[in-house]
Amino acid sequence: MTRHFQHDKALVESDRIGEGTRIWAFAHVLAGAVIGKDCNICDGAFVENDVVVGDRVTVKCGVQLWDGVRLEDDVFVGPNATFTNDLSPRSRQRPTEFLRTVVRCGASIGANATILPGLTIGAGAMVGAGAVVTRSVPAHAVVSGNPARIVRYVDADVPTSSSSSAAAQVEVSVRGVELINAPTIKDMRGTLSAREVGRGLPFVPRRIFAVFNVPSARVRGEHAHRECDQFLVVLKGSVAVLCDDGRARQEFVLDTPELGLLLPAMVWGVQYKYTADALLLVCASHEYDADDYIRNYDDFLEARQDHDRRIEASDDAG
Repeated sequence: MTRHFQHDKALVESDRIGEGTRIWAFAHVLAGAVIGKDCNICDGAFVENDVVVGDRVTVKCGVQLWDGVRLEDDVFVGPNATFTNDLSPRSRQRPTEFLRTVVRCGASIGANATILPGLTIGAGAMVGAGAVVTRSVPAHAVVSGNPARIVRYVDADVPTSSSSSAAAQVEVSVRGVELINAPTIKDMRGTLSAREVGRGLPFVPRRIFAVFNVPSARVRGEHAHRECDQFLVVLKGSVAVLCDDGRARQEFVLDTPELGLLLPAMVWGVQYKYTADALLLVCASHEYDADDYIRNYDDFLEARQDHDRRIEASDDAG
């Protein structure tokens, strides 16, 4: 007895269809495909052999899932969204292996969006209608346009601009993150902003570097540190900084040297929306250590949970 529903005008060759899944008219699912529980595969969808679809996935009308596509749980794919799996297609010339495209848990793909092959759409991300995605999309990012660019982050608090004197009084929701003012002296010769350790600079830097000439479409950061704290100051132009502690996300706009941002260890950081003239100064509490970086968001969430459990256990023991 079949555990899923299929319309009498659907062609379903696979026997690996999850319980409660509904497959509608003129959809075609090839024999090798795997589709999870409680999915909704709408009219006219096509699912090729080397495709894996998780649970509670919605695939709207006119979508083709080609070999190499992986949709994790709770993904939404809007009508006529287009996936690709070959960067250099030729008629009757199949590659030995198609590029794998992964859409992570809870992500959404808007109507008529195009996803180039071999990319990852991060967990909870949203791809706008008609976007052409040429690069992998970070977790929880919202992208739009051609080529697609990050325009904001899902569920992040409203960006805080440091150009306002009220910015230093804003309630910061991400654990450990701080906005720190610096004394500023203005006269007819210009403006001077100075920081000393303990007075505007929260630690003794062991490494200092500058980031500049970043194309506006580029994203930097996208990692957390296990031990290293960072202090970010924009000396010129403007940069948006997204901070994420695994529970809360908040975005800050740094656009004056008068205000710096403390980005502590075990907080995921992303810098984007660089203006053409942006000059970002970063002070680090530790020397460079490749092993201190966490570059995968899922790994960060796991490490952050372990970190929080250790802190709670230490507090209970104390």
